[in-house]
Order: sequence, then C-alpha cells, then structure tokens
Amino acid sequence: MHDLSDVPVEVKPDRTLRVKIIDACGLACSFCHNEGTPVAAPGNTGRVSIYLRTNGAGFLPARIAADADFALALAAVRGSLPTNEVHFTGGEPTLHPDLPGLITIARRLGLTVGLTSNGENGAAVLPAAAAAGLDRINLSVFGTTPAELAAVQAPRLASPKLAERKLAALDATIETATAHGIKVSANIVIPDRGHVDRVLRIIERHGRSVVVRMLVSLEEGGASLDAMRDVVDHLGAVPVRRIITAGASDQRMRYRLPDGRTLYAKSIRPVRLPETCADCRFNNPDDCQEGYYGVRLYRAADGPFMVGVCIQRMDLCLPLGEFVMSQRCHEVATFRDDEAARLTRLHATAAATDPG
Repeated sequence: MHDLSDVPVEVKPDRTLRVKIIDACGLACSFCHNEGTPVAAPGNTGRVSIYLRTNGAGFLPARIAADADFALALAAVRGSLPTNEVHFTGGEPTLHPDLPGLITIARRLGLTVGLTSNGENGAAVLPAAAAAGLDRINLSVFGTTPAELAAVQAPRLASPKLAERKLAALDATIETATAHGIKVSANIVIPDRGHVDRVLRIIERHGRSVVVRMLVSLEEGGASLDAMRDVVDHLGAVPVRRIITAGASDQRMRYRLPDGRTLYAKSIRPVRLPETCADCRFNNPDDCQEGYYGVRLYRAADGPFMVGVCIQRMDLCLPLGEFVMSQRCHEVATFRDDEAARLTRLHATAAATDPG
C-alpha cells in the first residue's frame, strides 16, 4: 500500500449544479437514492429512494421542460452562486424526450454539461446530445454479466434476459459516446470486499475504452474503502494526485495503472454546512452518509423549481425564488469560498514544507 500523504493535492472549488431532469428509469436498483425524491410513479416498478422514510421529502419530482422557465431557473442559480457546470441526473436522463434542448439552454448560458446515466438509451440520444454540446457522461456500471446486474434489481426487473439487453445497451452507449467525442467515465459502486472480483472484471472489460471510477458506497463506509484499497493493491496502481472539491464532500484519488491507464477512487469527506448542518439529527459520523455534496435543482410537480442541499434532508428544500434570497444561499457561497481558501493554503503550506 502506498503512502498517500506525499501525493500532490489539487483543490477545485465547487461550481456544479446538479439538476434532476426526469424521474423515469428503466432499472430498479436496490441502492438508488433517486436524488432524495419519492418515485413519482411507484406502482409495481420496484424503484426505491433509500432515504425516503426519513428525509422528509415534501414534493413529487416533475420532468423539467426545455423552455424559458428552465433557462430562467439556471440563470437565477448562476446569478446567486458561481456556477460553471450543470450535471443532469434522474431517474435516467437519456429517457428525457428533449435532452438536446436542455443541453442547448445550459450551453447558451455558458455552462458545461455532464450527466449520469445507466446507459439504457444512450445510443439513441447521444449523437444529438453531443451536437448540442454535451461534454461528458458518467455511466453507472453494476457488472459484466446478466446475473450481476439482475442481482441488484427489484424482483420485477431481476431477469437475466432483461439484464442482458441492458448490458448490450450499455456497450452501445459507450461506443456511441466515444464516437461522438463525449468524455466517458464508468462509475462502479463497491460496497465491500465481496465485490472486489466484480469490480476487477468491470475494469478489465471497460477500462481500456473509458476512465473507470470506483465510488464509495454511502451505506457501507469503511468496508467500501477497504475494498477499494484491495482493488488498488491487486492492480498495482500508483497514486498520482488527490483531487478535493472545496465546498462539497466529494474527493477522489487518481491512480496510474502499470499499463498507463487511469483509475479513480472517489470517496466522501466529512463536510458540513456550518449553520444548516449544525443541529441536524444526522450530523454524526454514522448517520450523515453523503455530507454536504452541493446544490441540487428540482421541479416540483405542479409547483415551482426547488433547491436542495441534502438528499437525507429533503425538508430543507426551498422554492428557487426563496432560496436565492435566503441566508442558506449566502451560507453556501461563503462556505465554498472559505473552504477553497483554507484548503489551498493548507496544501500549499504542506507542499512548501515537504522535505522531498
């Protein structure tokens, strides 16, 4: 195991807005947080939101239209918080009927656009999305075999035959994205050491065409980090750079594999908003799983755009107009700047005093 204390650190201020553009999804993963919102059409879909019983969600999510209202919402957030990127989530963003229209609006406002997808519909929509200006896609990858994918699905979708079609769609999405100049990452959640072999197979299958990122399981914590270390050690990966998002809980370590490929290990820093999180019932090492990860934008069904700061505390969501004038918005902006300055000083000092 390498000594990570000597690895160079890059501090990147948080400038990303996550936007839940659609609730629909063709998978029903047992660990999905669904951006903190209830599943809009539960029925017999088997889809879940793992935090719903405790997060106090007070609205159903609506599909966001590519219209003037969305453009004004993005402009309002950007006007109150420095923002240079929007990241579309869901549900499954590639199922949105006008994904290129949403991308076009964001690009006209000078924003870079990324999205997270399970790959089920990418081959159909990514050519137009690329033409509209999509910069990157993070693909959630659960396995290399139908059985592995079926194992994390609700009973209705736990069919190896269906999983086989979904895996073929994922392959087609990777091929299409690469052909159209979209940067592609494969995100792999690794709960514990029992999943190490699965992750190694995914890296072997997809790691030559896309950048692979291991993600810590929010529910597993230490066991997930131990499993990541096992993968890194097995592959002989060498740490190259630690990247910290200042003002949010995201951090990742970039590794170089012996053949020159890149591997990332993404984890969560124990970051809290100084006022909003201070008295929260989840504010302890066991219950606060994501920390403060950043700002999220939703559209409430038959209601306004909503802004949230925590998927475990959806009761903190505010209507957009109220948020941009609120103390919470000011708190987020100040916290981002203060953390960026503090971490930059900290790691600059560490580099200056390193005898190596």
